[in-house]
Amino acid sequence: MSSETVQDNPIQPITTDEITSELNRRGHVVTSWEGIGGITLPTDAIATMYKIGLPENPEAPTVFKMNFPPGCTIESHTHACDYSEIVLEGSQMIGRTWLYPGDVRIGLANRGYGPLVAGPEGATVLVIFADSNWEGIPLGKGSGDTLGTTEITDRFEA
Repeated sequence: MSSETVQDNPIQPITTDEITSELNRRGHVVTSWEGIGGITLPTDAIATMYKIGLPENPEAPTVFKMNFPPGCTIESHTHACDYSEIVLEGSQMIGRTWLYPGDVRIGLANRGYGPLVAGPEGATVLVIFADSNWEGIPLGKGSGDTLGTTEITDRFEA
């Protein structure tokens, strides 16, 4: 499983079954964000995720790389596990606080936040969840439509 991209032969995203097989065989997997493959959510944000360890392990920490287009808004929500978010590029407002590259946000389970609004240049963030309970839980009158839970689960969950 190469992390190399060839113009005429783009990398096919690695599947959770392939990750499981490779981990069981070799004990580790080498890939890339491109190799994992992202999906475009209804908000036009691009989500890429993997679990640290076996994909089917419910206790495995879960890592997301999220690319938000300029002005992308994600409704207020919470998660059923602790998490940390690191801004890699761009800017993002959470509630009334702006975050910039290098800023780290640490969050507790079942404590709401948001909305999230990407800055004028968009935002790329790395989010690490303590386990597999990453699914966004909408708050207030939120419908959950901006969270992309179904799309992410369909693509990445074992």
